Amino acid sequence: MRRFRKAKIVATLGPSSSSPEMIANLFTAGVDVFRLNFSHGSHEDHQQSVEIIRKLEKKVKRPIGILMDLQGPKLRVGKFANHQITLKPKDIFRLDQDHTLGDETRVNLPHPELYSCLEKGTDLLLDDGKLRLRVSEWGDDFIKTEVIIGGVLSDRKGLNVPGVILPISAMTTKDRTDLTFGLAQGVDWVALSFVQRPEDITEAQELIQGQAKIIAKLEKPMAIQYLREIIDLADGVMVARGDLGVEMAPEDVPSIQKRIIRQCREAGKPVIVATQMLDSMISSPSPTRAEASDVATAIYDGVDAVMLSAESASGKYPIEAVSMMDRIIIRVEQDDNYGQMLEAARPQPLAKVADAITTAARHIANTIDIAAIVTFTDSGATTLRAARERPDVPIIAATPNVITARRMALVWGVHAVQTPDIHRFSEMVNKGCQVAFEEQFAKQGEMIIMIAGVPFAVSGGTNILRIAKIETFSEES
Repeated sequence: MRRFRKAKIVATLGPSSSSPEMIANLFTAGVDVFRLNFSHGSHEDHQQSVEIIRKLEKKVKRPIGILMDLQGPKLRVGKFANHQITLKPKDIFRLDQDHTLGDETRVNLPHPELYSCLEKGTDLLLDDGKLRLRVSEWGDDFIKTEVIIGGVLSDRKGLNVPGVILPISAMTTKDRTDLTFGLAQGVDWVALSFVQRPEDITEAQELIQGQAKIIAKLEKPMAIQYLREIIDLADGVMVARGDLGVEMAPEDVPSIQKRIIRQCREAGKPVIVATQMLDSMISSPSPTRAEASDVATAIYDGVDAVMLSAESASGKYPIEAVSMMDRIIIRVEQDDNYGQMLEAARPQPLAKVADAITTAARHIANTIDIAAIVTFTDSGATTLRAARERPDVPIIAATPNVITARRMALVWGVHAVQTPDIHRFSEMVNKGCQVAFEEQFAKQGEMIIMIAGVPFAVSGGTNILRIAKIETFSEES
């Protein structure tokens, strides 16, 4: 199941895509990583999905990544006596800790930690930013506001507080329970919602203890103030544009997206662009031209992966959405401008041996006719540095660790293969040639580059590069 593209596809599972047949069809259509959204579904539902994916993995003999997405804190107002009200500009509206049903003058806001971090003039956004309230007075148990932008407000609608770091952990009690369950299922990546500060990543790391890699979801504008620190701490990043677009001006989101992608590429960390990428395909078999351009823009920027949410989870056309995304990526990557844009945005290598080796591999691949770069890795670090270079040729991650192989399914340009441990240099050469040949990346007589670390099986020691012809390998070691 070789992919003839370098950027990856993440697809969310849900009611439209929960059966073994549908999951297999989604994988065949192009999905590299399946997302389990813990904002919806039961543990039993997610356990069934994991079991289906792992059975499929054995059948197709390809590592498949699983990303669990934690719900995170959700600020919501309470309920209304008539289930909804209509607010008009200049109305005075009160939020308080009174649990009685609300009306046109007030509603319960069951988040006491919020009351202490406000100031006069703070804006509160309701229902994904459709309504805007401005704080005029507040106390320990109430917030008095003036309606700036009115509209219909119904039960349990969400509330956002842009420009304020909320004294709330990114991990709720539900998240901790879900995380324990997900780690027991062997998920490969954990997407952490509501990240505001580097400390949110540290808290998650202490809970996960290396059992999975962490994706920081950047959906709060305040997180952008700590972007470098968050990227350094996390194992990857998701640009959650839908939530970002609620708390910041829509015109600011594209430039923020490009900034995040650029800094992730500099750090050599995988970056996913998510939310509303092919949104119209929830109910239509084809996307708008604007949506196709949106996906293409992310690919031109060198993103590792693009993600489908409701399109694959609850939409009418999940297979068509994945196939469309696959075709858009392939078309962009065939464009001469694609390589030129990657070259223009390529980060400078660090003054480290691993970067010197992976940079040299890219230069060699551009100078002579190389079919593929084979990285021998246990942790995935060597492969990540090779992917950071965005070479023109595919990267094969040869690893004895199936967990690493699954995690590499998210990384740009990487085709992961589980292989036995190697112990000698000649064994590395033979195995590299064999894998490139058997996985159909190179033919007899073609050349490949191999990158590894000596001594073998020691993480973080990338220090050798070897060029070999496929015809030179044998079954002996």
